[in-house]
Amino acid sequence: MDQRRVVLIAGAVVGALSVVLAVAGNPANMGICVACFIRDIAGGLGLHRAEAVQYLRPEVPGFVIGSMLAALVAGEFRARGGSSPVIRFVLGFFVMIGALVFLGCPLRMVLRLAGGDLNAACGILGFTAGIWVGALLLRRGFTLGRSARMGVGNALALPTLSLFLLVLVIVAPTFVFASSTGPGSARAPILWALVAGLVVGALAQRSRLCLAGGIRDLILIRDPHLFSGFAAIFVVALVLNVISGRFKLGFVGQPVAHTDWLWNFLSMAAVGLGAALLGGCPLRQCILAGEGDADAAMTFLGMLIGGAFAHNWGIASSPAGPTANGKVATVVAIVVMAIIGYMGVEASVKPNQQRTAGEA
Repeated sequence: MDQRRVVLIAGAVVGALSVVLAVAGNPANMGICVACFIRDIAGGLGLHRAEAVQYLRPEVPGFVIGSMLAALVAGEFRARGGSSPVIRFVLGFFVMIGALVFLGCPLRMVLRLAGGDLNAACGILGFTAGIWVGALLLRRGFTLGRSARMGVGNALALPTLSLFLLVLVIVAPTFVFASSTGPGSARAPILWALVAGLVVGALAQRSRLCLAGGIRDLILIRDPHLFSGFAAIFVVALVLNVISGRFKLGFVGQPVAHTDWLWNFLSMAAVGLGAALLGGCPLRQCILAGEGDADAAMTFLGMLIGGAFAHNWGIASSPAGPTANGKVATVVAIVVMAIIGYMGVEASVKPNQQRTAGEA
């Protein structure tokens, strides 16, 4: 099948499943939110104690396992890694910080807009600006280095953890935390959530679905085919929200959102910059980890710990707005990632300059 059609189909299905999961019990305009769900998992494991956002969301393990199964069928499962894993962990950490100041990952940003939340438009502008800066760094030669083949145990680490999380959510032992109020208590049935996660994971693996990659490709090579997948997510989710009466246009009173346009812009600029340097948004990192990419698994762990810190340190926003700590953390995230971007360019340019001098 033509790859462009695969991307459109994947986007349409993801948009539909996002609304279905919201109708089935997930928070409004949050049928799927990779950042929020990883944050909830951190809470479910006891890494933070914000009681309103604790639950081992089955969707996220579904993304990883669905991707792994699709990659195995297609012969694309390969154990690889060693490409600046510590830097990737740091970038994943700060991407999560930005997402939780905004209150959503890039996918939820699109879903919020499809639900009528105009605050998401500020986020999209910031996200695009961050990717634009990242694209400039990529043009100048930024790289995190090349990955190498690794033992299969590295590739199976995150899928194994995902299976363990699924066992925990089904068995529900007493040491696992689960919210009784707040967004963490709003959840679709486990089977629905898992099936949706598996489908999204498989489709995202086959289509390479990634909003950060789509905007990056538009900027760098004027190629719209990845971006068209998120356009399909928006259109399908918008239509289903209107049909189901869930569409509410405006800035005020939107579910799990705040109206501070400046910090919506800056926080998603941080997410966009980090995603551009990493080579993919939070969903894409889950998919790559499922394919056997140990570096993406390190990014996932960075996001998991970032979600814990965001609540332990009072960084995450609420519908009342961003916190003072959240504003400081957003600025720190942008500065640190800009330094990483500059150093990545320097590391790639200097060896070339040395070779040129030697040849001369």
